[in-house]
Amino acid sequence: MSASDYYDEAAARAGRLGCACPEDGPRALRRPLGTVRLAGGFALVVLAQALTLGALPLAGAMLAPRPELGALPLAAFLAGAALASLPASFLLDAFGRRAGFALGASLGVAGGLIAAYGLMLAAFLLLVLGAAWLGAAQGFGMFYRHAAAFGAGAGGQGAAVARLLGAGVLAGLAGPLLAGAAEAAFSPYTFAGTLVLAAIAQLGALAFAVTLPEARFSHAELTVAAMQDAAPAKPLAWKVVFLPTLLAAAAWGAMTATMAGAPLSLAGCGVGVPLISGVVAWHVVAMYAPALSGGVLAARLGAERLVLAATALCLISAVVAAHAGSVAAITAAFLAVGAGWSLATLAATLMLHAKGTPSRLQLAAHDGALLVAALLGTFL
Repeated sequence: MSASDYYDEAAARAGRLGCACPEDGPRALRRPLGTVRLAGGFALVVLAQALTLGALPLAGAMLAPRPELGALPLAAFLAGAALASLPASFLLDAFGRRAGFALGASLGVAGGLIAAYGLMLAAFLLLVLGAAWLGAAQGFGMFYRHAAAFGAGAGGQGAAVARLLGAGVLAGLAGPLLAGAAEAAFSPYTFAGTLVLAAIAQLGALAFAVTLPEARFSHAELTVAAMQDAAPAKPLAWKVVFLPTLLAAAAWGAMTATMAGAPLSLAGCGVGVPLISGVVAWHVVAMYAPALSGGVLAARLGAERLVLAATALCLISAVVAAHAGSVAAITAAFLAVGAGWSLATLAATLMLHAKGTPSRLQLAAHDGALLVAALLGTFL
């Protein structure tokens, strides 16, 4: 393809710049969507998330000057994600996926190193600051699932999002082995190695991001797959956003309430840190493995029924985890809330993309609401 395909010579004149950017023109984005690279980057983002969520509740309790402040690092993580969701949506569209996801991963690298340094110095405020930066990286990382759905065409969205979320299973399986080695390398600084490893995972996500084919979210309807779809893309009405956002927000709040309390409950039952890290890792597997079959379930049951059932599972499991007195019951509820969260998130995403093309403001509002609910869940 020559430069003349992208450059309008007739529109150019002396003293005026012509644009040679292929994404700026209303034409089909014929370059590959980078599905494998999206999945690879997302898996590393999930690995960083798993390591961070496993370390922050216990690290916060260990360094907090007062017991009631122990949940502050996890709250800062979720607040950072919520605050980043709106600018992330606009940046991903204004500058494209490559620049947006690379910026988010860069924030994660810095955040992981700051948090680890805070642990090594026993500086609680540095831990909170690093957690907030790690959260901002997760705010960008949430848009991977929208990137997978955009441009896939109505018939392929379920499979595309399911494959992407399923890549997170790899993170849960690798997390305990890698965390154990990292903790041994940074002994006696507990959890410092885990957070350094989270920074390294974000560095890997950065490497995947910079190799992504450039594409903007607002051009999703211009991809070849979308243009071949029989149903033309149409704007999404705001009223359609309400129900999936409400249900998914309830699932997110229940999940983080359990995430904040379950590790401490297990520690109160006499479970050691290595075993708690293993339980958290399996929780992460439960958060993403069900998504592999979620596309099929959504096709058979409908996305609306699936998100209702999954949200109910999250809420019931959160109540059980909060009141259970045995290791087995807490662990089972912890895994169940992860599975419910996975299916609720998948189904809500499909509901958004099935009835129209969400605007970047609608995506930011949806993801921001989920993260605010998650933040509130840490205080329950």
